[in-house]
Amino acid sequence: MDKTFVRVYSLFILFFVGIGLLMIYKAPPSHKTDRAEQGTAHTLGEVSQSPLENPMIPIPAGEFIMGAEDGGMDEQPQRNVYLDAFAIQKYEVMQHEYNAFVEGTGHRKPLNRYVKNIEYFNHVNQPAIYVSWLDAYDYCAWRGFRLPTEAEWEKAARGTEGLSWPWREKFEASFANFKGDSDQGVFTMVAGSYKKDESPYGIYDMSGNVREWVQDWYNDQYYLSAPIKNPLGPQAGEEKVLRGSSWRDSLYAGRASGRLKMTPGYRYEGVGFRCAQTVNVDMEER
Repeated sequence: MDKTFVRVYSLFILFFVGIGLLMIYKAPPSHKTDRAEQGTAHTLGEVSQSPLENPMIPIPAGEFIMGAEDGGMDEQPQRNVYLDAFAIQKYEVMQHEYNAFVEGTGHRKPLNRYVKNIEYFNHVNQPAIYVSWLDAYDYCAWRGFRLPTEAEWEKAARGTEGLSWPWREKFEASFANFKGDSDQGVFTMVAGSYKKDESPYGIYDMSGNVREWVQDWYNDQYYLSAPIKNPLGPQAGEEKVLRGSSWRDSLYAGRASGRLKMTPGYRYEGVGFRCAQTVNVDMEER
């Protein structure tokens, strides 16, 4: 066989093998998202490595619309509920906050060496995950806080006008960190990355990023007989309520009135929490 032909044929084969390898190669997952390119979210490389503060945001006393007639059966009936003034954290409890709790108390660490892609969850300002309801309860108590009631969480998320989503304009899946093709946020995102996912009170990530534990026991019939002033949930139960959606869940679950239930010991990469606080100042909704 002609040596020139062999050389050309060999180069031809090597060329296509190289192209094939380039097509097969897949870079490590990135936190870069479509919305980052649109200016509505930040990548990890764009945000400060300094720990964010997580202040309590005051929510005035007054009525709000709780539940949804067009939602799940456990969201009905929709009704007006009165809440005393309270405060709730601006962001979900972050890694640096929860780590301080673990180091200060010897409490169980939320992550372990078996977690897949653990390096993509460890930014100081990403939400603490793999925390059970019991972990969340203990953390908030350590801080001198408590978990929000289900009613408090919903008011903080939707305001007094019964919004289904924090934003007032047409819904877009890219407004918060959900699962789906339109959301290329591969894992959890740094607190406050999605500027559209801001409630009327200036509280972030109540639609997406991670689901959040609240104080209440779950009962799918509770709304039928719940008090219309400062409801605290059923006195007992087997499962606790989770609110909001996450990077692992659908956008539909991110509605302000949406409810989910899980056992108190449940831990997952899409579950976190934030704390609340009783406010003694007599603030009324204006």
